[in-house]
Amino acid sequence: MNTNIKLSLDTRRKKKDDSYPIILRLTHFRKTTSISLGQSIKKEFWDNKNEKVKRAFKGTSSVSKLNNQLLKEKTRAVDIINDLNEKDELNFLSILQLKKKIVKTASLDSFFKFSEDIVDELKAAERYGNANTYYAVIKVLEKFADGNDIKFNEINYDFLKRFENWHFSKGNSVNSLSTYMRTIKAVFNKAIKSDVVSRDAYPFTHYKIKTTPTEKRALDIKSIKSIMLLKLEETDSLFHYRNYFLASYMLYGISFMDLAFLRVQNIIDNRIKFQRKKTSKPYDINITPQLKEILSFYLKDKERSEFIFPIIKRATFELQYKDVLWARKRYNKGLKEIAKKCKIEQRLTSYVSRHSFATQAMLQDVPLQAISSMLGHNRLSTTQIYLKSLPNNILDNYNQKLVKL
Repeated sequence: MNTNIKLSLDTRRKKKDDSYPIILRLTHFRKTTSISLGQSIKKEFWDNKNEKVKRAFKGTSSVSKLNNQLLKEKTRAVDIINDLNEKDELNFLSILQLKKKIVKTASLDSFFKFSEDIVDELKAAERYGNANTYYAVIKVLEKFADGNDIKFNEINYDFLKRFENWHFSKGNSVNSLSTYMRTIKAVFNKAIKSDVVSRDAYPFTHYKIKTTPTEKRALDIKSIKSIMLLKLEETDSLFHYRNYFLASYMLYGISFMDLAFLRVQNIIDNRIKFQRKKTSKPYDINITPQLKEILSFYLKDKERSEFIFPIIKRATFELQYKDVLWARKRYNKGLKEIAKKCKIEQRLTSYVSRHSFATQAMLQDVPLQAISSMLGHNRLSTTQIYLKSLPNNILDNYNQKLVKL
């Protein structure tokens, strides 16, 4: 059997009193998750080998009774696993599905614990960006709730408004609130689909998520050319940052994350073929002479398995992801210096190449449907966000064409 369960301490989640939650550690096809048992003790009172609380523990009237209770929970879980195995159902369940069958989740379950399961699942799938988004919501809601647990049934319209007011009282922005609210909404949708909560408990029926337009991000063609023609020594770190920006622009506005993970083997018949990490959308992009010039600098003496750009340094995916996050911070600082050298007043960041590509494609009369496909968007409305800041004179010209019809 590829499944086992044991009583353990969750040493990742230390409480204010230095105690740790007692959990059932569930392992299923090499993936692990935890099931909280509602008890917590300090490390010195836990017998890890025998999976029980030590007799010296004074936080309960009867250590024996507590251990019997914990063992009962483990036995119940083992019985469920064995029953599923006998029915030939066990091997066809994900670890999250198996956990739900063990805990028999109800509408009063913890929002935090369900969200933590999502984080664990995303990390197991090596989707660390999405995992960090959910984790950020857990952390901010923990601060809002003063460290107390939050049940699904507590999150209603009034809760969302109180959280909104608290968020703004800290001087935070509308768009950061929007990110948190969209993630809370996503957790609820997953919980509803998993039969953890009733659709009637959905708190976003009347609450509308607020957003404000972001600053103009797209560069005009003159600014893009000034970056392209900027003279830099190969020993200058800005030389690489300029190349990353231009390569991103020439590859349909590829994200810095996807750019960093490009390998030599992604180049096939003068084309770059890869899957976007965020959406898994496949790309097949022709290498133009301008892009070829940039790539040729980095391809010298490299094996097919090596990364094209010198961004990732470490071996495991989790560490590689951290390498990219760290490199992106330095990249954005470098882009500020490039903007100064090119006398570009607009704020230059890693996202600007993507917005600039979308805008310039629009100005070249590339159909919106094609731009959306090139950016990897599933909805045209998402693409339109990138095109909100077209210059007024361009909009005037389009309007003039329309009124002449």
